[in-house]
Amino acid sequence: MKQQNNDWKSRLNIVYSTNPDFTYETTTQATIDTLPPERQKLHVQLERRNRGGKTVTLVSGFVGADNDLKELGKMLKTRCGVGGAAKDGDIIIQGDRVNRVKMLLTELGYNVK
Repeated sequence: MKQQNNDWKSRLNIVYSTNPDFTYETTTQATIDTLPPERQKLHVQLERRNRGGKTVTLVSGFVGADNDLKELGKMLKTRCGVGGAAKDGDIIIQGDRVNRVKMLLTELGYNVK
């Protein structure tokens, strides 16, 4: 008796099942469509809380896929010449770069507050 579709990577969290009729169900998450830049409303602000005394520029309000968020974050970090991160719908740029980030986002067509 040979198992069909025996892809062990899709069942990483299942250890063992005694049920011979058990079928592993995978859940797929709905993908979020990225809004075009002119429909995005991004908020750029300076933040010091919970950063160990460091100042960061926070870009929030991005609506879209994580890959597009990371791509925009990478572009901003590169153009500002600093480090940062893009996660949970926010882009964090190290240092006080509010004016530079606002200028770069408006050049790309984003609505910035």
